[in-house]
Amino acid sequence: MMPKASGLRCSENFWYPAADVYRTGEGWVVKVELAGVAPDELSVEISGDTLRVAGTRRDEAMTETVSYHQLEITYSRFEKTIRFPCPVEGARVERRYRDGLLILYIRSPAECD
Repeated sequence: MMPKASGLRCSENFWYPAADVYRTGEGWVVKVELAGVAPDELSVEISGDTLRVAGTRRDEAMTETVSYHQLEITYSRFEKTIRFPCPVEGARVERRYRDGLLILYIRSPAECD
């Protein structure tokens, strides 16, 4: 019997990547850990005070029939939702993706307390 992969809830069809959120003088910096996700599989949306990062991590296609010995990496859809203490909709978003880390610079005009 294989153990449940961490970050995956069996009753749901997607996993939740880890994220760090920083407040800066110019807005926000959000880092999302997405090892193995192709950049064209990413969607970034902002609505009101909520940021949503979603996509799919796919396993490489095997060219021959294989049987697995150990599976710990979750390959499926993912979603990360972050709520901010103030609206960020309409903010300018700069996006960098390198070495499995998505970094979003959210230049928010709104003041937060």
